[in-house]
Amino acid sequence: MSSRHRRNWYYPLISLSVALGISVGTPQTALAVPWFELLMRGAQIVQLSNISDEQEVQLGKQMDRQLVGREFQLYRNARVNRYVNRVGQRLAKNSTRPNIPYTFQVVRDNRINAFATTGGYIYVTTGLLNATDNEAQLAAVLAHEIGHIAARHTIKQMREAAIAQGIASAAGIDNEALVQLGVDLAIHRPRSREAEYEADRLGVETLARAGYPQVAMIDFLEKLRNQPSPPAFLSTHPATEDRIARLRELIDSPQAGS
Repeated sequence: MSSRHRRNWYYPLISLSVALGISVGTPQTALAVPWFELLMRGAQIVQLSNISDEQEVQLGKQMDRQLVGREFQLYRNARVNRYVNRVGQRLAKNSTRPNIPYTFQVVRDNRINAFATTGGYIYVTTGLLNATDNEAQLAAVLAHEIGHIAARHTIKQMREAAIAQGIASAAGIDNEALVQLGVDLAIHRPRSREAEYEADRLGVETLARAGYPQVAMIDFLEKLRNQPSPPAFLSTHPATEDRIARLRELIDSPQAGS
């Protein structure tokens, strides 16, 4: 059989297998969507999960435009921003994904929080900065968020949400809807327990390579846990005690500094 003829049947087979995989995972959606649309939706979702680094950075930039000024205000203190960026860049170059640009921004908000979107965009609140006792604790928070970026957790989360919400269609994924989905996920929806544990693991490894004490991540979690009113974001993460226990195991393991 010629290579041209092989291609003619091979590509439809790939699309069919993708569509079948989605229909097995979400049987109710499969019943409601015409077969051809489901097939094309599968192809578009594959494209989302396989976007290039450059495309991911551009997506993060678009999400940043939606977030800044609409969802929150940035803290315009040059000295503080330089400090956070210096710590963040030191960690980023020692992460498992140092080949993309990282943007660290401080949000004017007294609540203790930090989050990452995609393409290297990471945010920390002024409340979190005030809660840290030292640079190592700030580094621990940033390393955890860099872990989310390194593992592309937002992209994976967007892929799952796009399937569930039917954003992808035969015409492709609407860019505006995709950006809005990413913003919604960043602000309102918690990540999975597995994603949080993976970010912790990648974070302590990055801390070690960057020369920060890994125990700083445990120290900061213990400090937050012991506050009279623990920060709200902790309720969307795995139980703090479980995170601390896992972190102790990671730090004590021979691979802790790898």
